[in-house]
Amino acid sequence: MTILTAEEYQEGQILYFNKPLGFTSFKLVNDARFALCRGLKIKKLKVGHAGTLDPLATGVMIVCTGRATKRIEEFQYQTKEYIATMELGATTPSFDMEKEIDFTYDYSHVTKELVEDCLKKFVGTIEQIPPVFSACKIQGRRAYEMARTGEEVQLKAKTLIIDEIELLDYKEGTETQRPSVSIRVVCSKGTYIRALARDIGQALNCGAYLTALQRTRVGDITLDNCLDIIEFKNHLIQHSYETVEI
Repeated sequence: MTILTAEEYQEGQILYFNKPLGFTSFKLVNDARFALCRGLKIKKLKVGHAGTLDPLATGVMIVCTGRATKRIEEFQYQTKEYIATMELGATTPSFDMEKEIDFTYDYSHVTKELVEDCLKKFVGTIEQIPPVFSACKIQGRRAYEMARTGEEVQLKAKTLIIDEIELLDYKEGTETQRPSVSIRVVCSKGTYIRALARDIGQALNCGAYLTALQRTRVGDITLDNCLDIIEFKNHLIQHSYETVEI
C-alpha cells in the first residue's frame, strides 16, 4: 500500500474502500480522514464520499480527498452493481434487518419461475418510492430522523433505471424456513435496493425484506480495487512511527 504525501492528498486523491458491515458511510469517511491527518500530520483535510451505503450493507465506496471532492457528483452518477439477498414471506418497517419483522405472509404459491418472471418487470425505467428510513430530506430534515420519532413520512416516487436483474439463487421455503432469493442488480443513481426488495415482495404477493447487500461495482471500480479501512489505518500508523491506536 503506497502512502502519498500530505500535499498530494490535499491536492486531491480518490480512494476506493470496501465498507465493512456495521460501518456507517460517515464512520468510514471519518476514520479515513482521522487516519490521514494523524498519519501525515495534517491539521485539516477535506474528505467526502460519493454515495451512501447503509450500515447493514458492504462493498465499494469511493472516498475523495482535497480538491478531488469536486468530483463527487461525477462518481455519484456512475452505474452501480449490487448483490442482494431477500427473504420472502415477511416484511419489516425498514425493508431490511434494521427493524424486526412486522408482518408475515403466505408464500406457498411462490416458485422459482414466478420469481424469474417477476424480476423481468423491474428492468428498465421504473418509479420507486424511497424507504422512510432513508437519508432523503423533507423540508431540510432527514426522513429517517422523522421516522424514528414516529412522525408520518411521505416521500414522492423517483424515476430511476434498472439496467439488469439476474436471479443468482433461489431457495424454496419449508415449514420452518421462508424462501430466500439472491439477485444481481445493475442500476442508476438513487436506487434503493431495500425499496426494490419491498416492491418485488409486493409484486410476488408475499412480502419481502433485504437480509444482505453488497455493492460490487461503481462505474469500472470493483471490489478487487478496494482498500480495507482497518489495514489502511494501521498502515498509516506504521508510516507515522507512532504506536497510538487510532
